[in-house]
Amino acid sequence: MANELNRSTYLSRNVGDFPAETVIAGRRYVKVDDLRYGTNPHQPAAYYKPADETCVIGDMEILKNGKNGLSQTNLEDISYALNIVKFFDTPACAVMKHVNPSGAAVSRAGDSLRDVYLKARDADARAAFGSVIAFNTEVDAPTAREIMKTFAECVVAPAFAPETLQIFNDSETYKLNRHIRIVRCGDPRKLPRFTGESGVNAANTLKVLADGSLVIAAPLTTSLTGIADLRPAEAENSKFGRQISEIAADAGQLEDLLFAWYVNLSVRSNGVVIARNGQTLSVGTGEQDRVGAIEQAIAKFHQKYQGDNTLEGAVMSSDGFFPFADGVETAAAAGITAIIAPAGSLRDAEVIKRANELGVALYHAPERIFSHH
Repeated sequence: MANELNRSTYLSRNVGDFPAETVIAGRRYVKVDDLRYGTNPHQPAAYYKPADETCVIGDMEILKNGKNGLSQTNLEDISYALNIVKFFDTPACAVMKHVNPSGAAVSRAGDSLRDVYLKARDADARAAFGSVIAFNTEVDAPTAREIMKTFAECVVAPAFAPETLQIFNDSETYKLNRHIRIVRCGDPRKLPRFTGESGVNAANTLKVLADGSLVIAAPLTTSLTGIADLRPAEAENSKFGRQISEIAADAGQLEDLLFAWYVNLSVRSNGVVIARNGQTLSVGTGEQDRVGAIEQAIAKFHQKYQGDNTLEGAVMSSDGFFPFADGVETAAAAGITAIIAPAGSLRDAEVIKRANELGVALYHAPERIFSHH
């Protein structure tokens, strides 16, 4: 509920003149609280939720606050992190920085929740400093102890084991993280995931333009509900005729393709996600050209990743189509052997032909998933 937030602990807020409730596009919103600040400390901000509705994020409960309250940046990172972990029925973790995942992971056979968290954090341990961490399941004690070893802004999950709160409040042992915020949310799987899905809180999105004008849009969802929906790429044009992807991804790669696709829905476009064994290896984000996003992701991997310094056998998702074959060529040269991307290029047939020549399994997704935030 709106009054779940502990107002008495909001010690430092840049309070503006925000109404107790407001109506936007015919929907009534009630104010949850003033925020510490908006995107930057000099920007006042307030936090609202849809009136008379139970919300996964709008009804969050703060179990432990830092020395001051949440900011708009915290809330946005919480939202996008939950937007990743919502897709998985097995334990998953997303580590979010500046509205992009520095890392994400899902459990594979034998993985504990601590293992999943470490995979997500250590995909880019440097960027994970000061991050928001989200889980789709109850946080246990071993995971809490691991979280407290490095600085994090906030941890959000639908549940926390009783002993975890003692760990999160242990400021003597974990001095670096004494101001960490612990937030209990609703079930992330109640957020909109799949196109045409019913029974979820699928609110329209709002984008405010510089002059106060609004763009109202349906939420970004996907038609890919599982591995069975993955289809080998095929296309036809006059120069190359009909081309079909001849290389098949193995079972593990198919799981990773779907995982990378789900993560990519919360990556700023142009975006690519490179993954292996249920872990993001690198994320390329916010580039103006497709191959540039791939080059950025590959360069980040070689610069930052602490594990085995190779992308051999990894998979990649792309949130948009490949206008030329150079994107597939760049990925293949780095060792990536399976790719998922939407169709839509005039050169799709040429791209598929080149992927076959390079031994890359290419799958076409049914839609583009630009996250243009």
